[in-house]
Amino acid sequence: MRRRVFLGALAAGSAVMGRRTAARQAGGEKLKVGVIGCGWYGMVVLKAAFESGGVEAVALCDVDAEHLRTAADEVAKHQAGSPATYADWRELLDHPGLQVVVIGTPPHWHALPFIEACSRGLDVYCEKPLCYDVREGQAMVEAARNSSSVVQVGFQRRQSAAVREGGRYIADGHAGRILSAAAQIHYSPDLVDPTPREPPPSLDWDAWCGPAPKLPYSPQVGHFHWRLEKAYGNGHLVDWGIHWIDSIRMTLGLAMPRSISSAGGLYHLKGRITTPDVLTAHFEFDECPVVWTHRLHGAAEHSPETSIGMFFYGEKETLFLDDRRYVVIPKGKDADRRVVEPEGNAQVAHVSEFLDAVRTRGGVSCPPAEAYHSTATVQLAMIALDSGGRVDWDAEAEAIAGGGEASARLMRDYRAPWVHPWKG
Repeated sequence: MRRRVFLGALAAGSAVMGRRTAARQAGGEKLKVGVIGCGWYGMVVLKAAFESGGVEAVALCDVDAEHLRTAADEVAKHQAGSPATYADWRELLDHPGLQVVVIGTPPHWHALPFIEACSRGLDVYCEKPLCYDVREGQAMVEAARNSSSVVQVGFQRRQSAAVREGGRYIADGHAGRILSAAAQIHYSPDLVDPTPREPPPSLDWDAWCGPAPKLPYSPQVGHFHWRLEKAYGNGHLVDWGIHWIDSIRMTLGLAMPRSISSAGGLYHLKGRITTPDVLTAHFEFDECPVVWTHRLHGAAEHSPETSIGMFFYGEKETLFLDDRRYVVIPKGKDADRRVVEPEGNAQVAHVSEFLDAVRTRGGVSCPPAEAYHSTATVQLAMIALDSGGRVDWDAEAEAIAGGGEASARLMRDYRAPWVHPWKG
C-alpha cells in the first residue's frame, strides 16, 4: 500500500517531466506573471521561473516600497520590459493580461489573495505553509476545487532528488516495513532587536499586518524574522519543520494524524521570540507514529550532519534523508553505511513543474489538498501545545474531536475590515 501511495504521489511530477520538452518546444507567448510579496521568497520563486523560461514578470506587489524598488531592479536583469508595481494586491490582480500569481507573503496574507485569484481563474503558486489557520486552509482548498486554476504550493522538497530517490528506496521495500519516522531541525536562529520602534518609512506596517493582529513593529516581528512570532509565523515547526512533515507524509502515503501530542515551551529565548525554542510533537498516524523535535539554542551540535533531516526506522534498515543525500544504515553493529547524493535543484524543478502544468493544464505534485494536510498537521501540534497537550482529529468532519477550547483555535478572528473566508 505504501509503495502504491508513494509512487502515486510522484506520478504527477513524473508526468510533468515527460511533458516538459514538448511544452517548451511548443513555444508561444510568455506567461504573464505577477508576484505578491517581493521581499524574499516571492523573488526566489520568480528567479526560478526565469531559469525555467517562458515567463514575463508584468506586475509586482509589496507593502514596502524599498522591496518593490529592489525587486524591479532584479527583474530588469532578466527581461527587457519593466513590471508595473503596486502596494495593494487587489490592484495587482486587476493588471491587464495577468495569468499567473506568485504569493510570497508571510502566511497570514496567503488566504485572501489566493481565494480571490482562484475566483478569477488565475493560476497560483503559493508559498508554504498554505495558510495561517486551519479554517483558512479549508476555505482555500474549496476555492481551488471550485475554480479552473492550476495551483502549486511551495513544498519544493517534493522535488528533492534525495527525498524522491530515498522515498522510492523505501517504497520498494528495501528497508522493510517502516515502524516509525522522526524529523528534527536544531539550530541557533539569527535574532535581531525585539524592542518596539517606528517602522521604516518605506513600510506600510498596517497593511503588512493586514487581517492579523497589529503588534508594535520591531525588526524581530517584521520582515523575515516573523517566522518565530506567534501572531504571524507561529514558530519553527510551522515554518521549517513543515517541509519534513510534508516529505514524510509523501514518502509514507500518510493523510492526517488521528491524534497529536505536544510538549515544550519558551525557555532560553523568552523575551526575544514568542514561539517555543524547545518542542516535541508526536503525530499518531494510522500507519505509524511520527515524532518532531527542535531546539533553538546550544553552542554547537553534537552531530551536525543529522541536525537537519528526517529518519525512517524500518524492520530491515534505517534511512536518514536531508536536502542533498540519503543514508542507508543496515542492521548490525559493524554494517557499512551507504551514502547516496543525487544532484538536482528542487526549487527550479518545483516551479518548472507548475509552469508546465499551467501550459498543458496538467497536474502538479503539491496541489492545495496535499498542502492543507501537511499545514493542518503542524498547526494542530501548536494547538495541542496551547490546549493541554493533546488534540484528536476527526478526519471525516475535518474538526477537532470534542470541540471546546482547542476547536476554537482552528480559526483566528480577522482584524477589520478584513473578513475571514471560512463560512463553516
